[in-house]
Amino acid sequence: MEKKIDIIKQLQPIRSTASLRSIAEEAESEYSLLSLKPTNYSFGAHALERMVRIADDTGASMVYADHYCVTDGKREAHPVIDLQEGALRDDFDFGGLILVRNESLRSFFKENPTEYEYAGVYAMRLYMQRTGIIFHIKEYLYTEEELDTRKSGEKQFDYVNPRNREVQIEMERACTEHLHAIGAAVDTSVRIEPNFTCDGFHAEASVIIPVYNRVKTIADAIKSALDQKTSFPYNVIVVDNHSTDGTAEILSTITDPRLIVIVPQRTDLGIGGCWNEAIYSEHCGRFAVQLDSDDLYSSSNTLQRIVDCFHEQKAAMVIGSYRMCDFELNTLPPGIIDHREWTDENGPNNALRINGLGAPRAFFTPLLREVGFPNTSYGEDYALGLYFSRQHRIGRIYEELYLCRRWGGNSDAALSIDRINANNQYKDSLRTIELMARKKASK
Repeated sequence: MEKKIDIIKQLQPIRSTASLRSIAEEAESEYSLLSLKPTNYSFGAHALERMVRIADDTGASMVYADHYCVTDGKREAHPVIDLQEGALRDDFDFGGLILVRNESLRSFFKENPTEYEYAGVYAMRLYMQRTGIIFHIKEYLYTEEELDTRKSGEKQFDYVNPRNREVQIEMERACTEHLHAIGAAVDTSVRIEPNFTCDGFHAEASVIIPVYNRVKTIADAIKSALDQKTSFPYNVIVVDNHSTDGTAEILSTITDPRLIVIVPQRTDLGIGGCWNEAIYSEHCGRFAVQLDSDDLYSSSNTLQRIVDCFHEQKAAMVIGSYRMCDFELNTLPPGIIDHREWTDENGPNNALRINGLGAPRAFFTPLLREVGFPNTSYGEDYALGLYFSRQHRIGRIYEELYLCRRWGGNSDAALSIDRINANNQYKDSLRTIELMARKKASK
């Protein structure tokens, strides 16, 4: 194996182009095995030989594998997912070890002069993704020690932590260069403006609340919506997806005429399907505004601020900013999530790299009805953000509008690796669809 592979491990994760360049220049073998995490590894029997053999057989520029993780002394399987064309997020989980072909690594430097302090490995794998093969070995070839034992609900917002802003800027640059290289970059200087003068709406806005078994939170959410102060008529549409915990009984006690409760006839609806029940109903207003059943608007001016933004920014969709808090509304790290990585100049392109766009989300109903929500309970809003950003402006409000409450009942508070993988695979499929549409439109 000594003639075939160099094993590269540093005290700090390899991520800069300088580190990669030194590997490319000094490597004497055909492959380099790179450690992307500062942790301990142990290899399975003949694991390195297996990685090299598969790289040889497939001609892959890079291979990665399923593995085991040891957390607090307990070993568990950690499968990873296949790399789709749309898997552009910079936090894609390859595991801690990747095997790269040194010839491909040297080609990367010949064709990519950009220097990165943080995005070197990301830019490298995007290059290998578009010029060669990145192969997923569905075998458990090694074991790594997991040092980050936080729950999934705590980890998912690391990428928007303001302390990581310099990292985000580099990642955005690398992703945008990749999109231009494959003909999928959006020209943000050309935007289609919506026509807000259409008739037929009894309300100017509707707050949409899909709910299933949120007996502890639904009353607070509805009160937050009904307490809005606006210069226009609005209503609140709750779609009760056949709750069984007493949620329906709470809804029946609220007598405000602005509250409309829809119970779908279908029993196979996810969150997106419940949204469709609301937006295609005769009650839906000109603008449809999101409120999750366990969250709150942060002030009585949120709805007015959102509708004003549609007109001010001539947007088809508006996204605000929110504060992470506990059930008692105490702020949780990282605090306010404002997604300032979204810019008018490059937001639609950067959207393919990041894993979310912000909250609350609001839509111009006539355009929303043209496409509808996918009938899922994860990523349904992200799908629409990608779709609208292709041709329309997405308005942004960077002040806090929304309180995102984290508690044990949240659906994403602590997910299994299988659920995390399924969620990531689905969002990657949304990105793949969007990439294909954008490349088609550019021809």
